[in-house]
Amino acid sequence: MLTSHHDNRQGSPTALLDDATGPTTHVLVVGAPGPRLERLTRTLRATGHDVTHAPPGEVDRRMGHAHPDAIVALDDPYGYAAPGTAADHETGLEVIREVRTAPAGRALPLLMVTATPGPAEVVDMLRQGADDCIPEASDPVELSARIEAKLRRVPVPVENLLRDPRTGLYSQPHFLDELDRELRRPEAARHGGVLAVVGIAEMAALEARLGPRVRREVAERLAGVAEQLGSFCDRLGRDDDGHLLMLLPGVDEETAHRGLTKFAAAVAGTRFIVADENVRLTPAIGWLPLTGCTDGTQATAQALDAVQEALRHRDLRPVRYAPWMRGTPHRHRRQPLGALIRPALSALSPVLALLLGVAVPFVLYQQAYTLGWDLGSAMYWVVVGGLVLSALLIVLECLFSLDATARPAEPGAPYPPASAVIAAYLPNEAATIVDTVESFLRLDYPNELEIVLAYNTPHPLPVEDTLREIAVRDPRLVLLPVAGSTSKAQNINAAVTRVRGEFVGIFDADHHPAPTAFKDAWHWLSNGHDVVQGHCVIRNGESSRVAELVAVEFEAIYAVSHPGRTRLYGFGVFGGSNGFWRTDLLARTRMHGSMLTEDIDSTLRALGEGARFAVDRTLISRELAPTTLKALWNQRSRWAQGWLQVSLKHLWRGLSSPVFTARQKLGLFVLLGWREVQPWLTLQILPILLYSAWKAGGFTHLDWAVPVCVLAVLFTLAAGPVQALFAWRLAVPELRSRRGWFWSYFLVSTVFYSHFKNMVARQAHLKEALGDRQWRVTPRAAAKAVAPR
Repeated sequence: MLTSHHDNRQGSPTALLDDATGPTTHVLVVGAPGPRLERLTRTLRATGHDVTHAPPGEVDRRMGHAHPDAIVALDDPYGYAAPGTAADHETGLEVIREVRTAPAGRALPLLMVTATPGPAEVVDMLRQGADDCIPEASDPVELSARIEAKLRRVPVPVENLLRDPRTGLYSQPHFLDELDRELRRPEAARHGGVLAVVGIAEMAALEARLGPRVRREVAERLAGVAEQLGSFCDRLGRDDDGHLLMLLPGVDEETAHRGLTKFAAAVAGTRFIVADENVRLTPAIGWLPLTGCTDGTQATAQALDAVQEALRHRDLRPVRYAPWMRGTPHRHRRQPLGALIRPALSALSPVLALLLGVAVPFVLYQQAYTLGWDLGSAMYWVVVGGLVLSALLIVLECLFSLDATARPAEPGAPYPPASAVIAAYLPNEAATIVDTVESFLRLDYPNELEIVLAYNTPHPLPVEDTLREIAVRDPRLVLLPVAGSTSKAQNINAAVTRVRGEFVGIFDADHHPAPTAFKDAWHWLSNGHDVVQGHCVIRNGESSRVAELVAVEFEAIYAVSHPGRTRLYGFGVFGGSNGFWRTDLLARTRMHGSMLTEDIDSTLRALGEGARFAVDRTLISRELAPTTLKALWNQRSRWAQGWLQVSLKHLWRGLSSPVFTARQKLGLFVLLGWREVQPWLTLQILPILLYSAWKAGGFTHLDWAVPVCVLAVLFTLAAGPVQALFAWRLAVPELRSRRGWFWSYFLVSTVFYSHFKNMVARQAHLKEALGDRQWRVTPRAAAKAVAPR
């Protein structure tokens, strides 16, 4: 035990202290009154130290009365636990946290006197902030020598050093010094430069669970990724909140943005060990160019404002600072044009479409004819050829859908843990969400399956109490409120780092997957695919004529078009509703809330990285259809505008990418290019007819029986019945038995619905051109469902 020995031998405690230079050491002993504290106090005094005492909870106050030179604490300062027990170890960690939390105790030497220290306990204490651990049975001379050694080399917090000796990270004050030094250089000599700050969306949760040390550890992990990427950043630091600070001198904005995007994807795609836990991290990057900056502290604050905006979306995209972010991270710039003129123009979009698609071409054909160019006649054959081509593509998709690739009969690996993410805007889903959750909890899967409900709501709702009761009853249900979310994408991005499954199924809040959906999805994913898109089936077709129409249309899309296109062009597309992703791929891809069809955008970004997508029409999930024409218009308008955004963003990028084969590039051109041209091409029938009548002297002088034209019309009209026939042939049993629905779809689609969808597409183009990107949610309501047969 630590006891004093009074003798005059050389090397005795007294002799040792006599040889030491400097004044007598003042030691603060932390522990509850008792035999152990008395023995420790006697030992320290016998070896020449002045000793004061602080019971647990009084450390900060006692240090304020008389500042000690060192602190020596018992591993069980309360005296409650038996030596060597778990409680003994935990109370030792508590006193370390108490000392290091006190401002006066941050840099003081802290030695822990332990009863029976094991290696694991010593490691924990050192990691939590102790400078040394010594067994209680050690010689008093050793204890005194260790105290003196610490006083000769006083511990210095890392933030007070120029750089962290282990990681090379600048402390925040020294990083700001480096930044100010860069800003003092003449702008002509700087050649650009960028400041970036990286936050982590999961930081608060990690710190609450693992303690404040995760701030430093996370910054170190981020710095490690930056260093692996090479020379894109050569000065890194961290602040007290765990942000990584990045100075990129001499870098232009485009290069910096490209490097930061690559860095974000690398972080999101890596699993990190933080405080002995395996975690995923979501980097939120704010940045700004150094041009025009004069103060490093102000520039860093502005980058932090951009970080707050990036945290809202969690989509890995670096956010450039803008003045509107200053103090109002949730409010965007006011745009007078958008507030006053844009809604009126959007309301007039059908008139604008007729003006641009009919009146302007007619006048153009007339004027060209007066100059000697018969442009209208040439366009006639272009339109005929375009309509025939569109019909031919539909027929080819139907034929190729018959031999769609079958799902692998057996999994390529044992079934792993899996996760389902249900994205919900709760006020819109209150009537159906409980039924949806219960259906997920009935799924049949041979391993762990967690159900994550990631939702946003502007105010508390009674249904949340019901959901919490279900979560208590069944721990597989994880409720994840996403504060500040405004989109499905943000809900999914918040969930993807929290899930435990090796793969993730993504669902809207009205989906009821088939019992074996996750088992079937793993057959694809374990045999070389990264994403598999299933077959969405309408379950409320009896609710209205509109829902009945959509039920058949979904069979034409998911049972015919998607499988046919996948086989025809060599890639699947769409992965955001009844889509199953490998978790690692989804974590580094994320979804972008600025895209109205965020799932298609994510699919194409993943395809551009070489991911393999499959489509399986036997992988069933049943959902609700809009029940009114207005709801259908709003839904299809959003879809059409979202497809246009995807086309503008990805068409040229895909056609110039070496990742895609020539066959796949043809598919991209049809999927992203031709689909946007076709609605306007069909509208050209009207100005061409008007032009032909004008040129011939009236409609009565036109020859309507041109053989080529008649054959083209018949072939074009035949595409609708062919698609309806194939949809019936490949439909799920409960819909295939409804033959009347398919006859109705054929008639309505030929006479009305095709033109309806073309009108929606043209309006969506105009809305995108006007910058009107308002999201209108599809109303959900409990409805009579079509029973599976």
